[in-house]
Amino acid sequence: MALMRRRVGSYICSELCGSVMSNQRLYSSRIDWKELRPMILKRIKNRANDYPIKRMIPVAEEVVKAREIVTKGVSALMQVVPVHSCKFCPEVHIGAVGHEMKSCHGFKRMIKDRRHKWGPGCLKDILVPVESFHLDNTFQDEIRHDQRFDFPRVPAVLELCHQAGADIPDEMWHTSGTFSTTVRGNDEKPATYLPEELRFIGQRTIEAWERLRLGVTKLLLVYPSKVCEQCSEVHVGLSGHKARMCGVFKFEGWRGKHKWKKAGVDDLVPPKIIWHQRPHDPPVLVDSGRDYYGHAPAVLELCMQVGARAPPTYHCMMKAQGLAPPVQ
Repeated sequence: MALMRRRVGSYICSELCGSVMSNQRLYSSRIDWKELRPMILKRIKNRANDYPIKRMIPVAEEVVKAREIVTKGVSALMQVVPVHSCKFCPEVHIGAVGHEMKSCHGFKRMIKDRRHKWGPGCLKDILVPVESFHLDNTFQDEIRHDQRFDFPRVPAVLELCHQAGADIPDEMWHTSGTFSTTVRGNDEKPATYLPEELRFIGQRTIEAWERLRLGVTKLLLVYPSKVCEQCSEVHVGLSGHKARMCGVFKFEGWRGKHKWKKAGVDDLVPPKIIWHQRPHDPPVLVDSGRDYYGHAPAVLELCMQVGARAPPTYHCMMKAQGLAPPVQ
């Protein structure tokens, strides 16, 4: 009986091992990988001839135009609509008076439930600048740590459009860095616009904002981009760079290396969500009504302050038909 069991067991094992080995591909050790390496590298090099994709060039050019319209529109509206920025955290409020909600966490998130200390806002508070390394082509070698100063830093959206084949003027490369740091001082004389002109500028800016995000979404489906999970560093290209600039886990032996993942449209074009003040809300948003207030991207909130209409896709976020907070 024991002999029969052993024979049956050996037969079952042989059948199982035979079925598993039949589905596997066995590689011979006689293959000379030194001869295959030049062929593999040649195929990788020839892959760059298929880029940029001609059908995506109009999309990239439309993104560049939409970005320019959004930047100019926001700059014009900030001369009329007051923008407040907290001095101790990235919080931004658009309106006559800053809100009084206790949501300030300080520079290093070491304090909680503090009121914001408001100051005049600037363009980079509405359009958050996101920069990346400027590459010669999409398929070039990875940037090493000692090469981090050899490549200039440019806006990530422009770098994506550049790799997609868009013709970007040199003036836009040079003015994009200083454009986002222009601060509107309190002593500047505001520009004179008619209400109809402001409404037109706001509506045009919203439409360009939607085209910008839609175009970037389309480009990311074709041209890969990476973002770090820890520090939001963006790299437009096949693989992330090797520059050790991530300092989150440096004390744990991370050595500043980035942890890359696939980037989305919010990584290249951050919406900068802020509190939305509806017509039936009080003039000053207080902490007790936090559950009733809505949110909106900073660009849309700035345009809505001059009478522009937001797309219906944002009505749920804005709580447009929501209840007002109870009167204290």
